[in-house]
Parts: sequence; C-alpha cells; structure tokens
Amino acid sequence: MNCTYNKSIKRTKNSWACSCLADFSQQFLAPYWGVIRLPKAMSKFELVIFDCDGVLVDSERIANEVFATVLNEECGFSLSLDDMFQTFVGHSSNQCMDIIEEMLGKAPPPHLEQRYKEEINQALSTSVTAVAGIEKALKEISIPFCVASSGSYEKMQTTLGKTNLLQHFQGKLNSTSDVNRGKPHPDIYLFAAGKMGVFDSSKCLVIEDSPLGVEGGVSSGMTVFGYAELMNESRLIEAGAHHTFKDMSNLANEITHFEQIDTNPFF
Repeated sequence: MNCTYNKSIKRTKNSWACSCLADFSQQFLAPYWGVIRLPKAMSKFELVIFDCDGVLVDSERIANEVFATVLNEECGFSLSLDDMFQTFVGHSSNQCMDIIEEMLGKAPPPHLEQRYKEEINQALSTSVTAVAGIEKALKEISIPFCVASSGSYEKMQTTLGKTNLLQHFQGKLNSTSDVNRGKPHPDIYLFAAGKMGVFDSSKCLVIEDSPLGVEGGVSSGMTVFGYAELMNESRLIEAGAHHTFKDMSNLANEITHFEQIDTNPFF
C-alpha cells in the first residue's frame, strides 16, 4: 500500500490521511464488503418492514395461477401469469375487484371475491413455501422487524403458519385492513412503524417485491429495497426502489453494504 506523503502536490495532512484510508479500503477491505457487519449501534435503521406475499412466502405464483383460472371461468378473461403479475400483484382484494370492474366495464359477479379468497386460501394452505433464504435472513438481521401486507390477517396466518415463519412475527403482523388507504399510499408502513415504536421514517427499511409496495414505502419517507426474484427489476427501480436484490439469503449483507455506501464514500 502506497500512502506516501507528497509535498510537491501540496496535500494537507487531512487529505493525505483520507488518501491512505481510501487505499487501505480498496486493497484490504474490498474483498469483504459483502460480509462485513456494522455493529447494531452504528446501523442507520431501527426497523425492517417486510411485505408478506412474495417476500416472506412464495405465494404469488400459486395465488395468481388460481386467480387467473377463476377470472377465466367467471369473467371470460384469458390472462397469462405475467399478465396477472403486471396487473394485480401488490393490490388488496378490494383493489383487485375494482380493477376487474374496470376491465369488465361493469360490476363483477357478486360471488367472485368470495370464490377467489376461498380457492386461494385452500391452495396456499397445502402448497405455499417460504421464500428461499428467508430463514437465514431473519436470523442474521440484528434489528427489529415486522410485516406490512395487503393481505388479510387470515391469509397471513395461513401462509406464515404453513411455512413455520409465524413464530418470528407474533404480534408483528399488520394488514392494510387496519388503515384507510392501501398501497401505494404510505398508511400501512407508518402504521406498522408506529406499532413498533419507530416514529422517524428515515430509520425504517421496507422490503417489497411490487411497484405498488415500493411506491408506498418511498411515499412514507422510508428506504425501500426491491426484491426482484420474480418481479422485473426495472419496474421496481422505476417505482423508486433505493436498492434491488435477488437473493433473500444475502439480505443482511445487502443492508450492511448499503449502509456502508450511504455513510462512507470510500465503500
């Protein structure tokens, strides 16, 4: 490492010290940026707020396959799984019904929502799995966390219970049914943070997998990571995600590295 103090270029002592630190960071710390942990006291964040479907549990594919079948049989829609993701992911049940009414040009069949909920809950209760790597992520995160979902409490109890994740979120579940406005409004994130005793939005990190969720987290003044394992990464970035990632098992490292870049220009 070359940290020679060169008077000929008239460096100050401070700039020379900074140069040495930069050289040291590049030569010795760079290989470990992905694994270095910040002590809890140094963390920018005091709370991580997870979406549920598609972030904690791998439910989006199952739910949208079932929903597509119901819409085909009840409304005559022929929608691919990609169409379903683009149109409905991130919306609450009520919002989905509003979208269907707009697509039909009239009110949907009165029993549609009930059939949709029953068939999806049945499918999820037998087939849902945890998102790959989420158990590792939850064990490694050193700050409190909770859930803010567009799904109902019944749905969260089913999916988180089936995947053995519920034990991590007892007393930490929040649904848009608790607030006046769903995503992409900020209400659910502010509500969840307040329940956890965090009232400074800048101290909260949101993990979302839909553009609507990203927009809601950003509008609340929180930092938002977009989980792009299924959703098109560019759509999450366009929605305002501050960072995107695809490997949930690496979430703790993603947070650490983001904080290092945010607080230290040498990283």
